[in-house]
Amino acid sequence: MSKDIYENPLCARYASRAMQRVFSPDFKFSTWRKLWVALAESEKELGLPITDGQIEEMRQHIYDIDYDRAADYEKRLRHDVMAHIRTYGDACPQAKPIIHLGATSCYVGDNTDIIQMREGLLLIRRLLVNALDALAAFAERHKDVPTLAYTHFQAAQPTTVGKRACLWAQDLLMDLDRLEFELDRLKLLGCKGTTGTGASFLELFGGDGDKVLELEKRIAQKMGFAACMPVSGQTYSRKVDAYVLNVLGGIAQSMYKLAQDLRLLAHMKEFDEPFEAEQVGSSAMAYKRNPMRCERICSLSRFVLNTARNTADTAAAQWLERTLDDSANRRIALPEAFLATDGALTLVINVIRGGTVYPKVMEKHLEEELPFMATENILMHAVKEGGDRQELHEAIRRHAQAAAVKVKLEGSENDLLDRLLADPAFHLRPADLETVLDVGKFVGLAPRQTEDFLAGYVRPVLEKYAADLGAEAETSV
Repeated sequence: MSKDIYENPLCARYASRAMQRVFSPDFKFSTWRKLWVALAESEKELGLPITDGQIEEMRQHIYDIDYDRAADYEKRLRHDVMAHIRTYGDACPQAKPIIHLGATSCYVGDNTDIIQMREGLLLIRRLLVNALDALAAFAERHKDVPTLAYTHFQAAQPTTVGKRACLWAQDLLMDLDRLEFELDRLKLLGCKGTTGTGASFLELFGGDGDKVLELEKRIAQKMGFAACMPVSGQTYSRKVDAYVLNVLGGIAQSMYKLAQDLRLLAHMKEFDEPFEAEQVGSSAMAYKRNPMRCERICSLSRFVLNTARNTADTAAAQWLERTLDDSANRRIALPEAFLATDGALTLVINVIRGGTVYPKVMEKHLEEELPFMATENILMHAVKEGGDRQELHEAIRRHAQAAAVKVKLEGSENDLLDRLLADPAFHLRPADLETVLDVGKFVGLAPRQTEDFLAGYVRPVLEKYAADLGAEAETSV
């Protein structure tokens, strides 16, 4: 790659080679040629005068694409499809007269877009499944590790690290379900001609409409699809793009949430993402370990979220049977949304597989807040000892406020428990406090919820997609 021109960082830094291949010129234009072969084969099968020799010649030249010749044609013709028809025809002189017979440009363009999105979704599904596998192992490993939970990012009640990971996994399960929904419903555009009426093919088949409809069925079957769009203009409805990118946008929402949570935990020194031996956290502050992978997940996810909105705008802006104001936009939006999602999901897997949890720091944070959380249990204990619930509640409120002032204004340790021990109204002994402060009593059903969720929801999915497990999650930067 020449270093004096712009190169897309999604390819140079973030996305996998597998996803780059799906949106590469080789994949795109060889798929165009496969579609032209499928068209010619199906037309021959339905009675048009096309020979086996012509089709075989086309098959032999699916992959040897002369890009320089195509670029020269496009410079002169200002039409990418015609440029590649001419280039293919030059390589297949016997088949040249029947290449693209009856079709319009969207026959290759739109059908290839659908095929690329299908392949892209399959790659994303594989990464999703591996992210779920990583989260399942993480949750199982830490299902009993207590940690402080937060509402409004203020200390609330304890949970466990594993239970929190289940929240992230549940979001990804929802995304997987939505991905499968759209993947199952993807249809080819088919071959409906310039305005979707099939008029050119009706002419080719001498007015036999049944053969026109059968032509589409055969092409869909050859390209691995169950059906074509039932009706269209020249293009398939751009709502399909919006639906597919809504799937990617949903995954981006989940990834952003997960990575942002981990960034908060990194700030509290409860979690570290992977950090290599020679990795530099800051060019100025040598001691720093910035959560740069999680930050990158958020950064890429934000891009996908905004690109999903772009496809909605395109779907809404189409005129009648078609306009071309979608073309340049879609050449950028569709591939880059997939590339960015691919890169971010790879990072999610990398971070969860290689991240480090610090239970001792979590224990320290729990100890700082547990006196406040224990007051309800202390209240119940004191009432059982004969105290007045309302009077005790007021006493706890006064002691808690005074303890909070010392913590916040003076930076002192939380002395609420010492205050309650010293207050004769509570009839508290140190042994009583030890029982009341057992953190296991504060995490509720979190360990069991983790086990039940993994057993009932995650592991069945991992078994279903066992062939997709084992994806590498190496990052280049």
